[in-house]
Amino acid sequence: MLPQDLVASARLRYLGTSAQKTRLVVDLIRGKDVGEAAATLRFTKKTVARDLARLLDSVVANARQKRQDVDVDRLYVSTVFVDGGPSLKRNQPAPMGRAFRILKRMCHVTIGVGERAAAAPPVRRDGEDESPRRAAPAAQTARRRRTAGVGKTVTKAAAKGRGRRGRATRGKT
Repeated sequence: MLPQDLVASARLRYLGTSAQKTRLVVDLIRGKDVGEAAATLRFTKKTVARDLARLLDSVVANARQKRQDVDVDRLYVSTVFVDGGPSLKRNQPAPMGRAFRILKRMCHVTIGVGERAAAAPPVRRDGEDESPRRAAPAAQTARRRRTAGVGKTVTKAAAKGRGRRGRATRGKT
């Protein structure tokens, strides 16, 4: 079921690829801007990416047709999902006159695009200074602890007076 806040959607039915293979590519574009998703599909080395790129172009064309004032730069892939389709049953010859069943799977792909709200400028309150204070990154904090000797971990071999290779190192200089 598609959400109500979509600008446009399109559905590709009876795509001759399994749903599992298609979901690998669909997961790459979910939530991305339309331009970024198109670039991702263009450079993805999966065969199904070409069909999904055509479907994405169709969704953008549907959005332009539905609403003339839509800004394509603010469109993003809000909903995309893959449903299983019918399977073609085929027989593969096998040894000793037998036949194996081959399933040629299909799927249905649905893409829906939404429009992002325009980014509002940040609100500055009175009394705030221009440069906000930065918290020290976790790596710097950990480095300070190590140099101070706090939080050092000691391996079992080092606690027994042995080096990395397990040989005794106490008393040797």
